[in-house]
Amino acid sequence: MLKNFTQSLRIDVTPQALRLLRVRRWSKAAPELLAEQPFAPGPGSAFAVGSVATAASLSPNAVAEVFAGALAALLAGQQAAGSAACFVLSDELVRLWQVTPPVQAARLADLEGATALRFHTLYGETPAAWHVSADWNAAAPFMAAAIPRLLKSVIDNSAAQHGLTVTAVLPNFVAAWNRHAGDLKNGAWFGVAQANVLALAACEGGQLRALRHIAIPHGADHYWLTQAAQREALLLGLEPPSLIQLSGEVPAALAKPASSDKHIATAALGAAA
Repeated sequence: MLKNFTQSLRIDVTPQALRLLRVRRWSKAAPELLAEQPFAPGPGSAFAVGSVATAASLSPNAVAEVFAGALAALLAGQQAAGSAACFVLSDELVRLWQVTPPVQAARLADLEGATALRFHTLYGETPAAWHVSADWNAAAPFMAAAIPRLLKSVIDNSAAQHGLTVTAVLPNFVAAWNRHAGDLKNGAWFGVAQANVLALAACEGGQLRALRHIAIPHGADHYWLTQAAQREALLLGLEPPSLIQLSGEVPAALAKPASSDKHIATAALGAAA
């Protein structure tokens, strides 16, 4: 039985650490950080406490190996049993791609087949080891996401052991898009910053046209973002945006107004919940 309908938990899963946040329902306020637990495999044990600043960046399979111990350490003393929890995975741990539906696609199976074929083309393997979900659309290109089945299984099992009710396991970009898509202005693009990577979503007519992950350099500013967006627009055959609305760990310089009218303007949307 859920113990509190006015709030829930969000657990961020990155290649370096877990983060526990409290989310207030029906509120635009940013989630409140409650605890953080780095992944730090230690001698003689699968998990040892370490520093987030020095934690190694782990692969999805390595994260799965140490996840149970890390979650136990994260939740220690938090009285989380009975809470609803959403697990948000760093984009580095998942795969995101765009699918063009087959001509005259009439069934979900047609879209699933096209999604699997595109996955194989991009990554050189079948999606058998991945849990695939998508914004299925037979009339227009759509986005698909894949989470490693092993990692998802470990998350589900570990959460159950701690009395958590899992409401979702999804990529960071998807969580941010679900929260903010309705707030995007006409002609704007959308960006989600996390761990020095910007997930830049090119939008047209209110629809997501393409998603690119771009490394954020030290000192990133409006000049850098303008150059990056203009380059992506050229590759996609789109008009550059007049505004990029940003969410997540936005660099300080990009949280300020642009210093030149030659630069693309930015606006903050806050964190995903």
